[in-house]
Amino acid sequence: MKTIKGPGIFLAQFVGGAPPFDSLDGLARWAAGLGYVGLQLPTTAGLFDLRKAATSQTYADELKGRLREVGVEITELSTHIQGQLVAVHPAYDQLFDGFAPEAVRGNPAARTEWATRELKLAAEASRRLGLAAHATFSGALAWPYVYPWPQRPAGLVEEAFAELARRWRPILDAFEDAGIDACFELHPGEDLHDGATFERFLEAVGNHPRANILYDPSHFVLQALDYLAFLDIYHERVKAFHVKDAELNPSGRSGVYGGYRSWVDRPGRFRSLGDGQVDFSAIFSKMAQNDYPGWAVLEWECALKHPEDGAAEGAPFIKDHIIRVTEHAFDDFAQSGVDAATNRRLLGIG
Repeated sequence: MKTIKGPGIFLAQFVGGAPPFDSLDGLARWAAGLGYVGLQLPTTAGLFDLRKAATSQTYADELKGRLREVGVEITELSTHIQGQLVAVHPAYDQLFDGFAPEAVRGNPAARTEWATRELKLAAEASRRLGLAAHATFSGALAWPYVYPWPQRPAGLVEEAFAELARRWRPILDAFEDAGIDACFELHPGEDLHDGATFERFLEAVGNHPRANILYDPSHFVLQALDYLAFLDIYHERVKAFHVKDAELNPSGRSGVYGGYRSWVDRPGRFRSLGDGQVDFSAIFSKMAQNDYPGWAVLEWECALKHPEDGAAEGAPFIKDHIIRVTEHAFDDFAQSGVDAATNRRLLGIG
């Protein structure tokens, strides 16, 4: 069994315009001071140069060295934004254009090409940085049809996943060439948002070995999905882990869909670690049992608590939940030292 690495923290929600949140070095010192030993780095926040990291081993080594001096290392790179832009339904074109470089806005084909190039750079950058996994989104073509009314035409969903696979297959091949697992965060708004949709995609890409999962139980709580059973089913594909809490408190007025309410008023909302309903003790036990090979990384999103308080509480919370796995069975002390011949006699076949 493997002991989970951590605690790590995803920096996307903490990047800001004032020190220490306005630079990677400042964020690294801040995170290390809170007890984090790993940083998951967004690739669109200006914290480092993705292209340089993909093309220059010297730059990648210097980046690692700067962080090592502070006492932290990179857990994974993140291309959530670029992954989202690999596949965008026209209904969301205007909204998602705001996440794209100005040069490709208003041009969906160019936007997809840009996102694809970015993901391939991220695969190579991850290799140069000595990483094992990468965090991303799948994008979505079928999301507007997630509820089957009006009735979906026959073949609509199948064609959506076939096209998604066509767009992702070259990217997954680039991750294969780099030796990196591409881990999709299964998330509402993405075509890959639960186990069933991940299975559809996996079949469409021919069970590609680099198509894997970023496990985040908070998104499953909000869908009323059994997040512990999910680990029993898909643990072999879980290669990244966001430690994020959530709660779902349906009422007579609203449930899973949220009634178009703001986050603070929704029945389902994200919470800081320990303030929601996720059973992290059970999750970390299953992760240890299943030999999860990676990091436990805080992703902070809470409708109520200040982010700096959530970050400060997150490191000890994760550290306290990581199970240092045993190197031997608890009853090894009682070994009787019998041999094969004795075993046969005990079975009456000697």
